[in-house]
Amino acid sequence: MDRRRFLLAGSAVAVLGASGSRLATAAATTPAPTSARPRPSPQQLRWQREELAMFVHLTVNTFTGKEWGDGTESPAIFNPRKLDARQWARTAKAAGFRSMILTAKHHDGFCLWPTATTTHSVASSPWKHGKGDVVREFVDACHAEGLGAGLYLSPWDRNAKSYGTGEAYNNFYIAQLTELLTHYGKIVEVWFDGANGEGPNGRKQAYDWPRIHATVRRLQPDAIMFSDAGPDVRWIGDEQGKAADTCWSTVDPASVPYPGYDRPWVGDLLGHGDPHGSAWRPGESDVSIRPGWFWHADQNDQVRTPDNLMALYFSSVGHNSKLLLNVPPNRDGLFESEDIATLQGFTAQREALFAHNLLRGAHVRASSSVAPNLPAHVLDADPDTYWSAASTARDSWLEFELPREIEFDTLELGEAIAHGQNIANHLVEHWENDAWKPLCWGTTIGHKKLTRMDPVRTRKLRLSLEFGYGTPQLARVAAYRGPDHRYGPGHNEK
Repeated sequence: MDRRRFLLAGSAVAVLGASGSRLATAAATTPAPTSARPRPSPQQLRWQREELAMFVHLTVNTFTGKEWGDGTESPAIFNPRKLDARQWARTAKAAGFRSMILTAKHHDGFCLWPTATTTHSVASSPWKHGKGDVVREFVDACHAEGLGAGLYLSPWDRNAKSYGTGEAYNNFYIAQLTELLTHYGKIVEVWFDGANGEGPNGRKQAYDWPRIHATVRRLQPDAIMFSDAGPDVRWIGDEQGKAADTCWSTVDPASVPYPGYDRPWVGDLLGHGDPHGSAWRPGESDVSIRPGWFWHADQNDQVRTPDNLMALYFSSVGHNSKLLLNVPPNRDGLFESEDIATLQGFTAQREALFAHNLLRGAHVRASSSVAPNLPAHVLDADPDTYWSAASTARDSWLEFELPREIEFDTLELGEAIAHGQNIANHLVEHWENDAWKPLCWGTTIGHKKLTRMDPVRTRKLRLSLEFGYGTPQLARVAAYRGPDHRYGPGHNEK
């Protein structure tokens, strides 16, 4: 993996004061724009509703023990004798992941398919006597399990002699991209980074991004393209699996004009997004289940725990991002039992926590509503049904009254993001001793906002949407009671 390590600059976002009081924010004083708010394409909407995708890092590094190969590795070392892409896909599907992304080529330039562009590929390896094709087995396994197949093709190539020559390398890269997008059926995501890491005295390539993007659009028009600069979805700004607490799905395209654009403020822009941004470009939070992106034998005892993956889920998906979790195959071409066990525990915890919305059965009132988008829709599980406040509203509220007390420690909120992201500030209160008492306050909601707290007992909740850049529209309000774990950004369990 290679990503720029950006500095985090300050951001004009809403924050809590030390005493818990809400401070004035830019959002609370800026008038709503008159132009229409950006909305996701059907492909972007599908992408974010998946919530979980699995990265699969495999190359010569798996056999050398390196994280970055230098391009001089012999294809003779690549021999995953028991490679089973169906094992990968079955594991991902059982864990609730809906798509997978394979490193078809990493920075070392070794290609996991028998490309016509170079001999530095599986065709020159002993694996299956040079007749194997990892990309084919991966894509077929994904399709057999009903998963979307995505591919990562590193722009940086430390083996290609044409790297750093300008047009010649761009032609070489486009040829590889064309092979991947025409020989393997439907591809749902094409994953780019701006890696160009030879250093000040090394080769540097000017990538032809407009041509690269046009090639994807022409050959796989429904595929999502990822990079720190999009154009469809963006990097979240770190490799920790965490999105900012304030996270907009909109950005200003001019703020990060191309992948690898390196300025001190870029990490902050990627992490938070921009409520005034003209482009819908939601964030993807990438992280590995192990310390490294590739498999290393000495890291078998350093696999993340289910509790830690739950913490990552809360700080990525629960912050309006998507979680891209890397699970690297070993030298046999299989996922390790330790990684599979952690994924199984992660799945069990999610299923147990989110099994029952304790607000079901509540009577719901709202400050306003527009038929057929009525308040009760926030309690069903259909993301396409939602409550809408009056079209002119920029603040509003919902109240929930239950026939008996419930005890919960987790709240889930979700906007009807098919119609955009509008809500900038929200407050949740509960009824206690015949009065409303603040429970939690936050900024953006987006696709999903998850908040953990100490257990609370009440019969009534009130959600105040204090400011929006457009009409408040909610698809989901839910309360859950989980085990006594603390899943959140501050959770330190390995």
